[in-house]
Amino acid sequence: MEQSLDCDVLIVGGGPAGLACAAQLPTHFSCLVVHQDAEIGKPVRTSGGSWVADLQTLGVPDHLYQVIDEIEIRSDNQRSLHQMQRHKMAVLDITGTYQWLADLAHAAGADIRTGAKFLSTVVKGDTQVSQVRFKGEGTRTVRSKYLIDASGTPRAVLSALDLGKRAERVGVGIEYEYEIEEAPMNRAVLFVGQPVLKGYGWIFPAPNNHLRIGVGVIQPDTDISPRDIMEPLLTPAFLDSYGLRLGKRIAVNAGIIPSEPYDPRLVFDRVIRVGDSANIATPTVGEGIRLAIEMGRDLGQRLCDVKDQGSPAPLALYQRRWRKRFMLQYLFGFWANRKISRYGVAQWDKSIARVARMSESQLAALIRCELPLNRMLSAAWAQLKARVCAWFS
Repeated sequence: MEQSLDCDVLIVGGGPAGLACAAQLPTHFSCLVVHQDAEIGKPVRTSGGSWVADLQTLGVPDHLYQVIDEIEIRSDNQRSLHQMQRHKMAVLDITGTYQWLADLAHAAGADIRTGAKFLSTVVKGDTQVSQVRFKGEGTRTVRSKYLIDASGTPRAVLSALDLGKRAERVGVGIEYEYEIEEAPMNRAVLFVGQPVLKGYGWIFPAPNNHLRIGVGVIQPDTDISPRDIMEPLLTPAFLDSYGLRLGKRIAVNAGIIPSEPYDPRLVFDRVIRVGDSANIATPTVGEGIRLAIEMGRDLGQRLCDVKDQGSPAPLALYQRRWRKRFMLQYLFGFWANRKISRYGVAQWDKSIARVARMSESQLAALIRCELPLNRMLSAAWAQLKARVCAWFS
């Protein structure tokens, strides 16, 4: 009879949240990471937008990101150009960043298995008994004290235990990556309006003299495929309007992220979720890598504290901390997300005209979904007044 694999922590998913959690665990804390893809960081499923200050705080090596200090936002008839000097943006080398995180996890003693598909799990007392199909080994039993769902949008662990369902509202994106012949390497572009109604598009310079052009839509708000938008979009006139000359197309990246309000329940006894499995992608532009790393590291530290203290209290602290961090901001953010998903051309033009009047700090707060409380309350009050007026009209 085949012997089971035993570990303190089984992490399902080798993305930024799962790897960051594993890297935080000390070498005496046995950790197994199972990752479905054949290689960490491939295929690429995200555009990699982030912020320089956050990446520096997280210790991400600077050769893994392209610095952006200018952002252009366009609708059909409006254009807003902002210099970002105090809030510099960045675009990550996704594969390089994820592999850097994997190296940190390896150094901490984690066993990372690629080509390993999580199949199911059952709870037996204080032990999580999971079935994982390993490449070249077949299906094996993995017994763990803790089971971490870092599987992203599929929420594979929670779904297996009937603790939650797949996200019903998701952002679906596709991105073409090119070698660059000519492009402003310090400028990121977001575009909205007719080409990408029910979503938005982006143009991001990336490390290694690459450029990423992509579009994302919200489903089921629309049944349009982002691939159907991309092909007719990339005309010579479109590229010329942004000053782009593209070389060879080197990759097609595609991914799905949850586009639902933040769910504060993170801890289910010894089953815990982290990263996109916990709906952390921002409701504004779907950014999440820096948050996933930070959240994963926090969870890893809380697991260490649980072992040291012999108490589950640190996991309750983990859940409270992130509820405080996300709950109110994302509640407002997803209200705005749903509202703008119904915008037409004229509404987008008005919106971008308002954005053009924002300061650098205001724009950064909007993109990061870190809006001041008074602004959220003002918007909520305006919404309430509009509903009251509609009732009595």
